[in-house]
Amino acid sequence: MSAAAADDVRDVVVVGAGPAGLFATYYAGFRGLSVTLVDAQSEAGGQITALYPGKLIHDVAGFPAVTGSALVAGLMSQVKEYSPRLLFDTDVTGLERADDGTFAVLTSGRQPLRTRTVVLATGVGGIHPRTLPVGHEWHGRGVVYVVSDVAAHTDHDVVVVGGGDSALDWALALRPVARSVTIVHRRRAFRAHAALLERAARDGVGLLTEAEIQAVEGDHRLRTVTVRRDDGEVLELPADTVVGALGLLSAPTPFPQWGLDVHQRKAVVDSRMQTSVPGVFAIGDASTYTGKVSLIATGFGEAATAVNNAAVHIDPELSLMPGHSTDEELAPPSTRSVPIPVVAAARRDEA
Repeated sequence: MSAAAADDVRDVVVVGAGPAGLFATYYAGFRGLSVTLVDAQSEAGGQITALYPGKLIHDVAGFPAVTGSALVAGLMSQVKEYSPRLLFDTDVTGLERADDGTFAVLTSGRQPLRTRTVVLATGVGGIHPRTLPVGHEWHGRGVVYVVSDVAAHTDHDVVVVGGGDSALDWALALRPVARSVTIVHRRRAFRAHAALLERAARDGVGLLTEAEIQAVEGDHRLRTVTVRRDDGEVLELPADTVVGALGLLSAPTPFPQWGLDVHQRKAVVDSRMQTSVPGVFAIGDASTYTGKVSLIATGFGEAATAVNNAAVHIDPELSLMPGHSTDEELAPPSTRSVPIPVVAAARRDEA
């Protein structure tokens, strides 16, 4: 496949620089396609960078535990092997099809990006954390929704509010360095995975259920959190940090306006990861199909599937299967090894 033509029509435009989008960008270069990656954020990583750069991720093949920021750094090292065009701080505002079968990806403040195929890796769309009902005046001064540096909370009393996997993940990540970690959850049952709850109990994380946070108080810094239990008991917990983990709110995706079939705000795709519009593919949290399991690892496989099928869409004479990356003629231009730091899930013996 050639580099971008004189009129700058790319082979692929990847929309979204989360893990799936980054791997799709790398794989497009590996497949010999010219590619542009566009994202609304100022840096790569999507939800990982925005919400949990310091959290350990345990379900990526080959890494018992890897921080979000380290995973993104490794993916970016892959991406740069083939020198794609990277456009950050750029909103995608529309998608139009030309008479010649190419697409115009409309963006904010730029000329349309012309391309033969599109890979949508937009995740769940524009997202932001659901805020706590109290303590807004302490936001950034003790109340946080993203723990970007676990070590910054060394010897802190930490209260995590929430009952899902994110709440347990934050608690387990902070427990090795914090003085204490207590999870406050308004229900008796947790939504989090049972294995996380078992680890939390084993590692000395306090679990306070059927309770809601009532007040966040302090003087020049955060000091305490007041919690009321369903039975009327009121507790005052020491707190240097309160982590809100109540889930995410997302904006509606524009897929219906782009002519794509959707289900629950995600693009419906076939086994090729192609949407209802030929030449437009969707991967990761932007896509849905029967039996889908939404994991980062799944997104990596979907990225390779979409890009290989995009190559065949562009040139039907090409083979769907590109060969193996270990073949000499397919080896990346650089054999430089870029290690990703792997972090063991440490815990205090006394916990």
